Amino acid sequence: MTDASIGEIAPQPKKNSLLVQDERTKKRNAAEARFKMYGMAAVITGILALVLLLTSILSNGLSSFQQTFVVLEIELPEDKLDKSGTRDLEVMRKVSTFGYSPLIADAMERKMAERGIVIEGLSAKDAGAIISKDAPAQLRDFVLANPQVVGTTQTFEFLANGRIDGYYKGRVTAETAALDKNVTPEQLILADTLLEAGTLETRFNWSFFTNPDASGQRPEAAGLGVAIIGSLYMMIVVLCLALPIGVAASIYLEEFAPKNRLTDLIEVNISNLAAVPSIVFGILGLAIFINFAGLPQSAPIVGGLVLTLMTLPTIIISTRASLKSVPPSIRDAALGIGASKMQSVFHHVLPLAAPGILTGTIIGLAQALGETAPLLLIGMVAFVREYPAGPPEGFFDPASALPVQIYNWTQRSDPAFVERASGAIIVLLAFLLVMNFIAIMLRRKFERRW
Repeated sequence: MTDASIGEIAPQPKKNSLLVQDERTKKRNAAEARFKMYGMAAVITGILALVLLLTSILSNGLSSFQQTFVVLEIELPEDKLDKSGTRDLEVMRKVSTFGYSPLIADAMERKMAERGIVIEGLSAKDAGAIISKDAPAQLRDFVLANPQVVGTTQTFEFLANGRIDGYYKGRVTAETAALDKNVTPEQLILADTLLEAGTLETRFNWSFFTNPDASGQRPEAAGLGVAIIGSLYMMIVVLCLALPIGVAASIYLEEFAPKNRLTDLIEVNISNLAAVPSIVFGILGLAIFINFAGLPQSAPIVGGLVLTLMTLPTIIISTRASLKSVPPSIRDAALGIGASKMQSVFHHVLPLAAPGILTGTIIGLAQALGETAPLLLIGMVAFVREYPAGPPEGFFDPASALPVQIYNWTQRSDPAFVERASGAIIVLLAFLLVMNFIAIMLRRKFERRW
């Protein structure tokens, strides 16, 4: 055997070489691949569940932003609405909504006669019933606000009733109408005829955002106006109380408080409060703010105070985490050039921690905006039609809130309320998305890289 032939033999890798995977390495790599697969499956499952949830909400709720209207010319006779002829509001207020209902029925009868609409089996009363029961109150409010229109003919847009509106949204058909005591197939035929004549139309419903809640007989008139104002008032209370108290407590605990058993106990309790069920805060608010302090039920001030207690732990924890993220060298540099402890905190540490503080505050507000259980215990589930006054009086007036309004509508049997509940969920999700978007933008704008 020559030296050349020996050189041609390839070196054999050792048994424990890095170039060859042993059984233990193969098992470890297989376990890592399985873990990646499990993680990917979990992500896909979460995305599918989210898509399914959003699809369900959007499919049921988008139609709530559309509403069917009927346009009628209403005669406002003086002999029925103002017998004194003086336009005295005290006299005109004596005419109730029952006195305005025949005017709407007469207008519908005239409209059918003008268009030559004759439907067998449809009475004049049934023809007028396609208009919402909220129409007489709407007409009365307009006349009282504008008494000079008495004696003239005015054009009004009235809401169609919930069944007619549901007919154009796919909830009602001729077959179901035959079994429904609230609508008849003849009324659906009349609606189609009026649609062809341009008297009836379906368009975007701005009143969904401005109208107050309505009774179970008028789902088409129900809106989120009072709930939006109530939620806004509560968020103002939470922001004005939770932000300064939470930030001040965080600064003291993180920068000034001595490290002893007392502060350790406080920190543990703050962490525990963040995990307490929200309904416990509702019980606490009922006992302290209503039964002891005597504040009114169903008032935004009480709801704001309860949500403040619930939000404080979240703000304190996020603020302390933001303060901890500021490098100690910033504090040392400030102290080294002669700044006091308070100056180093408020002039250097706090501005650098501001992005995290603002982000935690907005997330806490978003969490409070979606809470329902504590508000139910303080009476905010009450049926409220009157708008609260402007601040500060409005903080003590009865009001509702968006999550409570959603809960309230889901408890009613009419399908139109279920549709409106889904629409209110979309509005609530839009508010939450906006708040989270603001939190992300603030963090990106003010964030410092170390």
